[in-house]
Amino acid sequence: MLLVAAIGLLVWRGDREDAQQRTTPEGTSVGAEVLRVVDGDTIEVELDGGEVEDVRYIGVDTPESVAPGEPVECFGKRASAFNERLVEGRTVTLRFDRERRDRYGRLLAYVYADSRLVNAELVRGGYARTLTIAPNDARASLFARLEQDAGRAARGLWGAC
Repeated sequence: MLLVAAIGLLVWRGDREDAQQRTTPEGTSVGAEVLRVVDGDTIEVELDGGEVEDVRYIGVDTPESVAPGEPVECFGKRASAFNERLVEGRTVTLRFDRERRDRYGRLLAYVYADSRLVNAELVRGGYARTLTIAPNDARASLFARLEQDAGRAARGLWGAC
């Protein structure tokens, strides 16, 4: 009986930890060191605790530049280079929304370099389109306004592609 109770507790604890990996209180944040820029909307970081994680920016989608078997899309290399200028080798703050991970296991975050919201800078400059996936939509209206402005001004991919 004691063994059954212990196994039940371990299963419950594991389920609870899995759930915590999928969801997190909105606005929770952690510091991270950017180890590598993967592309325009994904980075590899080392968290304060030493874990290495891939981070996918919430709310934005840049043209593909490194997808295996896929051609480089218009403005993909420029988006990746702009992202490098913003975050490469820097300490950033990752701020989470409602879901903490995507289906590929990557952390989902709003990325801040100093006080600049990198996700927004990508959209503002025309390096990214908006990509709203509920429930991670806390900044969706901001990103939509920035995308409209970039499109009207033909900035970045809006003028080149």
